[in-house]
Amino acid sequence: MRGTGAAAGVLVLLLAAAGCTTAARPGGGAPTVTSAPATASGSGPGNDHGWNRQRLKGATGKHTGVTRTAKANVPNGLVGAVFTRNADGDHFCTASVVDSAGLNLIVTAAHCVWDPKLGMRSDLVFVPGYRQGDTPSGVWPLLSVTVDDAWKSDADPDMDVAFAVVQAQNGQQVQQVLGANRLGVNRGYQVTVRITGYPGSSDVPITCSNTTTEQSPTQLRIDCPDYTGGTSGSPWVTDFDPATRTGTVVGVIGGYQEGGDNPDTSYSSYFGDRVQALYDRATG
Repeated sequence: MRGTGAAAGVLVLLLAAAGCTTAARPGGGAPTVTSAPATASGSGPGNDHGWNRQRLKGATGKHTGVTRTAKANVPNGLVGAVFTRNADGDHFCTASVVDSAGLNLIVTAAHCVWDPKLGMRSDLVFVPGYRQGDTPSGVWPLLSVTVDDAWKSDADPDMDVAFAVVQAQNGQQVQQVLGANRLGVNRGYQVTVRITGYPGSSDVPITCSNTTTEQSPTQLRIDCPDYTGGTSGSPWVTDFDPATRTGTVVGVIGGYQEGGDNPDTSYSSYFGDRVQALYDRATG
């Protein structure tokens, strides 16, 4: 399990709309991606800090399977730590902004935000770009959470995924402030991704890139060292676009063993038709 125990605050039931769907076998359909992301203010081809596709490809290959401190930049700024109540306590999971029509959606692991016995974890906040106590992009309370019925009833590891709506701040939605990664489904089992997340023992995020493999027909696996407790919900991002400085989320740390019992190997529920249906519920 990659979440930490710091979320042991008040737990309340939130009865979200039902609607479990039947999934086709992962990888069986054509790759699909939901709507294009809004671009964060100030981003664009003329403001990408010199990163182009060729340089990005070379850097990714050079550091494959190596975990480092994540830099404070626009792509990493889409990722944040999840706290109870405010940023003064301990962070116990990770989440990231995902594109939506409402401009207000984040994605994380279901076990970070919903206890099958007690319901939605209360008083949670998302702090994007959190670093050494600083909250450069604000503190965004979670208003509602959407998880699959199979997670609600049985903590199904194949649907350890959650989408959460966060509250607007100063008249702006989170995606208007930061931009967002797209959601990618049915992308297959071998995808080169970058994972950025927050270990519970650190106040800075870490990042690592590698190619995923098939753990099972409904689970992905990746080898990246030192992804300890607190990194549950960390996004698996591929297809980075240096022009918009966003990519496509094809997984989050979770699923098998709630993300993994070994900090050097992580898992994700496969993002297939059921995750697409869950996203559609969250944005419908």
